[in-house]
Amino acid sequence: MSSIKTTNPATGETLEEYQQMSREEACAKVDACHEAFESWKLKSLEERAEVLRGLGQALRDNKEELAQLMTDEVGKLIGDSRDEVELCASICDYTAENGPSELADEQRDPSNAGRGIVTYSPIGVVYGIQPWNFPAYQVIRYAIANLMTGNGVLLKHASNCTGSGLKIAEIFEKGGLPADLFTVLVIDHDTSDAIIAHDKVRGVTLTGSDGGGKHVAEEAGKVLKPLVLELGSNDAYLVLEDADIDKAAEVCARARLYNNGQTCINGKRFIVTDAVYDEFVDKFVAKFEAIKIGDPNSDDSDMGPMARTDLREDVQGQVDKSVENGATIACGGKIPDGPGAYYPATVLTDVAPGQPAYDDEIFGPVASVIRAKDDEDAMRLANDSRYGLGGGILSGDTDRAIEMAKKHFDTGMIFINTYGVADPSMPFGGVKNSGYGREHGGFGVKEFANAKSIFVGAE
Repeated sequence: MSSIKTTNPATGETLEEYQQMSREEACAKVDACHEAFESWKLKSLEERAEVLRGLGQALRDNKEELAQLMTDEVGKLIGDSRDEVELCASICDYTAENGPSELADEQRDPSNAGRGIVTYSPIGVVYGIQPWNFPAYQVIRYAIANLMTGNGVLLKHASNCTGSGLKIAEIFEKGGLPADLFTVLVIDHDTSDAIIAHDKVRGVTLTGSDGGGKHVAEEAGKVLKPLVLELGSNDAYLVLEDADIDKAAEVCARARLYNNGQTCINGKRFIVTDAVYDEFVDKFVAKFEAIKIGDPNSDDSDMGPMARTDLREDVQGQVDKSVENGATIACGGKIPDGPGAYYPATVLTDVAPGQPAYDDEIFGPVASVIRAKDDEDAMRLANDSRYGLGGGILSGDTDRAIEMAKKHFDTGMIFINTYGVADPSMPFGGVKNSGYGREHGGFGVKEFANAKSIFVGAE
């Protein structure tokens, strides 16, 4: 039977080896999760919420161990890993506090009955396929919402953070979650497709590339199962003529380089109006040149390694092809010597259509700077993408920026004069090739709920 080896991207050293499950073993896990669901669905909303509070506390109690494992597996800065675990705990808290009211029965007055009730019932076992860039958060984001709904949860994690997935299951057990209700499947892609088709799996959610999303959507479509997709993006940050350029350079650098440049809603394209272009580029490049790359466990490091050497090779290939097609390297752009999957903070200018830096998602610390004629042209360029997950606007006129975001920005999330990753109170998701469905903000608990209409005759 095949196995999975995890590797420390900062050193290249092997961490652990895990045996993959056979299809029969994985299907038995699905059956056990479904059996656990049959009891869990009968718990009251308040009872489920109380368990979620315990999971949040268990995450905090095990923060250092989980954070260190994530840093070892994917190269995250240790401070960012700790922050990620705290975010996960806050999601548990938020969902426990707000889930019962979000899922509470609603009274209606239908014309064809004495009264109506809308009730949100769990549908069963939900299967999540998750990536490596946020080994805990990506899991918690869908798992906690579905546990609140009353569903069972399966996880297929990215192979390079297998240990993090298993550690979360261990922490959930310590926190008081019933056995088998959250189950990690250590499986290959073929077995994953079989899990999607399993008759006891009622919904599927994936965070990953748009290519991966198309495959999973096709497999789920064959068996008519509901799906949430959070896919890649090429987020644009607009620097308008009235922007504070010092602040814009700082926010945009943070937007591009957070999490070693490996976040779906990192800023990737920086569209700058002609009037402030030269000043912005000078200050933006200076921010990138000042980044200290090093050991992700060191407080002195501004950026750690990429998660894998093959991913670094992919980024270098995209940079090289962009340069071949007219882009200019303003800083960085070359794999450094030495061990580990390190890649420098890189800025490309003269970015235009026909280059990966313009057309595609570069999932690493590479910023694409694009010149716009004016603010209106900047918005046009921002929307000139097959993606639509996040984006940003840097402007001295906040009210105007809000109107632009509401009426013109064709994307799911917009940051104005700031950069952020996610918040439990705000919906998370995108449009176009960035997927569909929403998580957080009260939306996630209803994605895999059956909104039942109950008509009651006059009494």
